[in-house]
Amino acid sequence: MQLLVVEDNEHVAGALVSVLGKHGYEVIRAADGSSALDALSQHTDLVLLDLALPDMDGFEVCRRIRKVSDTPIIMVTARTHLESRVRGLELGADDYVTKPYDIREVLARIDAVLRRGRPREWDGRTDVARVEVGTVRVDLAAREVRRADGSVVSLTRKEYDLLALLVRHRGTALARERILREVWGSSWKGLGRTLEVHVASLRRKIGDPSVVRTVRGVGYRVLGQS
Repeated sequence: MQLLVVEDNEHVAGALVSVLGKHGYEVIRAADGSSALDALSQHTDLVLLDLALPDMDGFEVCRRIRKVSDTPIIMVTARTHLESRVRGLELGADDYVTKPYDIREVLARIDAVLRRGRPREWDGRTDVARVEVGTVRVDLAAREVRRADGSVVSLTRKEYDLLALLVRHRGTALARERILREVWGSSWKGLGRTLEVHVASLRRKIGDPSVVRTVRGVGYRVLGQS
């Protein structure tokens, strides 16, 4: 597995590259955004992307990567406020780790994203391919979500996979652990905050917070309408 580490701090990058190498990853390091974009290739399996880069913001790097590739991206940054997390996810990042971090967390998140692989297509576990939930229609075969006026709701891969999972089991409260296992490929509790951020972003994009409902002490569910 080839990882692209985008980090301008020599000390941080050196330690990260060393640990990743010891865990069997082939690591390419870029110290700025331009070098990262040049280093990205069809062989890149995952990008660890810092946001504070000397030549361009990490958000811009993420945006440019998403124009040409669906390579998984994990943002690694000291920015802890919710706005940065949501923005990163909206731009297509697959996960978000804040500094200072425990290297075990980074390794666990890398493992979860890589094991999850490409998003699954509709697997037929619901009786129809098009499902209306609240004010939106989810086309499970086309992987498309539309509002009542016909406009498309632009979702990241994980936001869509999260909604699709809930839609397939509409009317049923799915436990947080199950959602993490099926969407992120891991039931590790440290991903709980990532799930919350994705749910918040999903609700905001849909424009109807009642579509994805919180079931206290359990997880989430969507309306049972079809």
